[in-house]
Amino acid sequence: MEQRVSLITLGVADMERAAAFYEALGWTRVDSPDGVIGFDLIGQTLGLYPRAALAEDIGVEDTGAPGFAGTTLAHNVREKEEVAPLLSRVEAAGGRILKPAQDVFWGGYHGYFADPDGHVWEVAWNPFSPLGPDGAFQWNGA
Repeated sequence: MEQRVSLITLGVADMERAAAFYEALGWTRVDSPDGVIGFDLIGQTLGLYPRAALAEDIGVEDTGAPGFAGTTLAHNVREKEEVAPLLSRVEAAGGRILKPAQDVFWGGYHGYFADPDGHVWEVAWNPFSPLGPDGAFQWNGA
């Protein structure tokens, strides 16, 4: 298996509500097959798919319980000063702030939010892993 992630699929209760949330953050939809709403990322895609249909496809029971499931997604920014305004934009778009912007013990600055379906995201500035010219995350600057 190659060391990469190609597609991140989020199971959502209301496709249009979820898409409107990400669009309010400035993301743009891409042409997608019926039943999927996609957003191109740098080298990968975020897909929105009906939660019940995703559970059925996997072959598991959909408990419908939103919230922390042991996974977070992260959006890194170029400057520390970008974190708090982005969290404000998230809240205005209908997201829920879980942890406001603050300094982190390892030297960065971050906060957490949940999207309308409860998927947990981190917004972070990491001085040790600057973004590349195209916005790609570079672990430890590499």
